[in-house]
Amino acid sequence: MRIGLVIYGLLETMSGGYLYDRKLVEFLRAQGDVVEVISLPWRNYALHLSDNLRFRLPEGFDLLIEDELNHPSLLAANARRRSWPVVSLVHHLRCSEKRPAWQNAFYRLVERRYLRSVDGFIFNSQTTRRLVQELVGEEKPWVVGYPPTDRFGPPLEADAVRRRAVQSPPLRLLFVGNLIPRKGLHTLLQALARLPNAVCLDVVGSSAIDPPYSRRIRRLVAALGLESRVHFHGQVDGDALRQRFASAHVLVLPSSLEGFGIVYVEGMGFGLPAIGTVAEVIADGETGYLVPPEDPVTLADRLAALAADRELLVRLSLKALARYAQQPTWPDTAARIRTFLLNLAKTYGV
Repeated sequence: MRIGLVIYGLLETMSGGYLYDRKLVEFLRAQGDVVEVISLPWRNYALHLSDNLRFRLPEGFDLLIEDELNHPSLLAANARRRSWPVVSLVHHLRCSEKRPAWQNAFYRLVERRYLRSVDGFIFNSQTTRRLVQELVGEEKPWVVGYPPTDRFGPPLEADAVRRRAVQSPPLRLLFVGNLIPRKGLHTLLQALARLPNAVCLDVVGSSAIDPPYSRRIRRLVAALGLESRVHFHGQVDGDALRQRFASAHVLVLPSSLEGFGIVYVEGMGFGLPAIGTVAEVIADGETGYLVPPEDPVTLADRLAALAADRELLVRLSLKALARYAQQPTWPDTAARIRTFLLNLAKTYGV
């Protein structure tokens, strides 16, 4: 097949969504498909809407995949007649993020119109599928392809996980995510301030995406007196990120919204219980804890329990490791996505 992929910016951008897009492109090309990346510039939402005045879907493809993040730029382009299918790759919905209701009402109108303009969907989770179908109100061809979570190779051995969990303090928390409000680092810092000094935090993620929020985070660390307990490592990947996972005890990402949360499962491959908000990934009290967004008190209570009871930490760590082993492999998932794309293209006579 000859496939186009529409994204904002660079495919190499560091985030879970872009990792998914990259791995899918790699797989399709390895199967002999020709995949061309069509990049639109990153701008604000209003300017993305203005793309509708000039952007046209490129010709010459058997099928086009659009990262749903690009939805404001593609309304007019998708509305024009075409003889080949357009598939939306949906990581999460903008209108489901936490913000004032009037803003989300506007985003919901735009996003619904976009989702109705495509011919099929690739969802990263059943949760995302349900949210989209509730919004669109109609059934279109779809496939759920869980994200790749095996980029760090084989999981940590159970004995190593057990030994790490019973080590003497400090309890080492790990936050992996870009510094944006949706990821909830401010909530984690407020929870950390309620905990004893024998709990510390490593923060991995870019501070360049939302500079005002990053400055807010630095001020909050200072105001809470956490300078000696919070360590910022910036955006890291590869061996450096692998080392952060391997040396931590607990992964904490109290996000207000995650379509799936690749990082939760990646952490489980290192035996890290996950504390976050995604019930599709985290079994509460077994592989970690589910906590409400913007609730530092509940989050602090869960962390305090793990800091005080290392046998509890061992049990959750080993169950997290077992949960990782149940995750579908990316080659199997990507093959299912490709079969879906081939079948959809055939229905259009491609």
